[in-house]
Amino acid sequence: MTTSDQFPVLNTSDLLSVEDLCREEIEMLLATAVQIKRDYRPLLQTFAGRSMVMLFEKPSLRTRLSFEIGFAKLGGHPVYVDAQSAGGRIGQRESIADVAHNLERYCDVIVARTFSHETVEQLAAHANVPVINALSDRFHPCQALADVLTIAEHFPARTFRDLSICYIGDGNNVCHSLMHAAALLGARMTVITPKGYEPAADVIDNAKRHATISGTTLAVSNDLDAAAGHDVIYTDTWVSMGAEAEAEQRLKIFAPYQVTPRVISAAGPESIFMHCLPAYRDKELAAEVIDGPQSVVFDQAENRMHAQNALLLHLLAPCDNADQAKSQAWPDVIGSRA
Repeated sequence: MTTSDQFPVLNTSDLLSVEDLCREEIEMLLATAVQIKRDYRPLLQTFAGRSMVMLFEKPSLRTRLSFEIGFAKLGGHPVYVDAQSAGGRIGQRESIADVAHNLERYCDVIVARTFSHETVEQLAAHANVPVINALSDRFHPCQALADVLTIAEHFPARTFRDLSICYIGDGNNVCHSLMHAAALLGARMTVITPKGYEPAADVIDNAKRHATISGTTLAVSNDLDAAAGHDVIYTDTWVSMGAEAEAEQRLKIFAPYQVTPRVISAAGPESIFMHCLPAYRDKELAAEVIDGPQSVVFDQAENRMHAQNALLLHLLAPCDNADQAKSQAWPDVIGSRA
């Protein structure tokens, strides 16, 4: 069986947002991630002779290592470029178009971690190789793929349409991508933020549109009590990179939205707690929560590598028929998904 038979190409040449994928493609990526997580050995040389440039404007631990080690596991050659030490933000020293045209001559895929989402969009517009958004101020699609993979693993007997997710905290890039993933997969989702820190209005509108099509709901609230009864409780740092000047003000505003044992208890004994990390104990969460038995944060961290490798396999696999991505039959390895 050839790589293209195993891993049909996606209907998108880049991944800038979860919205670049349809529900069937997300489910296909999850199935592939589970398959390769179980056994990488048959794929050790899949990307032999291929190179990946990781062009990062922001510091990174999980994103850098999960991409770098993951691509190397499949035989590829990852190259990390600290954009700050190479001349500042992407587009500052030379145009983004010129950066893209240079990189496409050297590598097979570009992984970009940027401050501005427009930077990722411009790289994708000009590069003749796939571009993956490894985090921007608008979206974090790779995190969302790892998140739904983790949820699927911890609720193997249930479909996403039978699951509920509650995100508490800042309506940021992580929240945006999780909203898209939940809505496309049919999971019910509630987003709880302080007033004035809700997700972007256009992201809410798009996620609600996807939710309606999927037959589910998305609610946005300022009431922490709305977290009760959810299968998943998720939070993120209150002060993202680039917002450090607002730290003191944010800590005061967000204090009532800390995820405490009481919040987890109200969600239920079978619920799980998630955080994309890094986490700040006694700020957005109580130490007892992240270090408690319902926390799956390190499963999420591990699953970044598996979900991203699945993405790379489908994004880079040659395929004569792009429609095969929707029509290919895949074994149900993560529970039945209606």
